[in-house]
Amino acid sequence: MSSNLQNLYRQVIMDHYKNPRNKGLIADAGYQDVHLKNPTCGDDVTISVKASGDVIDDIRHEGVGCAICCSSASVMSEVLVDKTFAEALHITDSFYEIVKGEDIADDLDEDDMGDAIVYAGVSQFPARIKCATIAWKAFEEAVAEVRKARD
Repeated sequence: MSSNLQNLYRQVIMDHYKNPRNKGLIADAGYQDVHLKNPTCGDDVTISVKASGDVIDDIRHEGVGCAICCSSASVMSEVLVDKTFAEALHITDSFYEIVKGEDIADDLDEDDMGDAIVYAGVSQFPARIKCATIAWKAFEEAVAEVRKARD
């Protein structure tokens, strides 16, 4: 990855960290919260998900942690909203591959991933993969809880 691209990625991460999108939890009916904490580094995040049918209407986040953790939650809340559960979970799986240094899923492109693509550089710092993925893991759990509540 070129230094210009790395610099751009760093700028996107810092923008989402300093100016988080969709911060704060959902307060109205019909949502699911999931709280996860990484005790080894102190990242602590709660994700709220609200859906109509199989479409995600809103994703919110609250928590504390490093720039990678907090910015990743912000990015996730933008990338996955308005997607079906299946689409969002597929993008989530591809995000996990990206942070491990793998390619985007064949049927997705950088537009599908949005700003999530900037976490590709995390693969160079294996200890930071948990920081980048904790909000996404909480999202997956929230989707599972929403689905279970409907069954």
